Amino acid sequence: MATQTTVTLIDDIDGSEAAETVEFAIDGAAYEIDLNDKNAKKLRDAVANYVAHGRHVSRANTGVRRRGAKAAATRNSREQLQAIRDWARRQGYEVSDRGRIAANIVEAFEAAH
Repeated sequence: MATQTTVTLIDDIDGSEAAETVEFAIDGAAYEIDLNDKNAKKLRDAVANYVAHGRHVSRANTGVRRRGAKAAATRNSREQLQAIRDWARRQGYEVSDRGRIAANIVEAFEAAH
């Protein structure tokens, strides 16, 4: 017996059937959102002026890695780690006072600086 699986994208804004997944990045963080044609147009219209006046940066230079990519381990000084924690909190990230800082937070910090 054959099995057929169907995947239906749902618009993350209004819950209707989505037409596409839109990728965008800001402040060193990359996002994906599933949108129908109307909401995708609204998003593109909302950022069109900024895109028109901005500089295109290749994906390799955005500071954001695709899933599965590995970063080389680096050791940061105590002062650098505190600076990352302080910056991350100002950006709305949740970070502990001690211990390892999540790689995506370190990457976002490095991309912003």
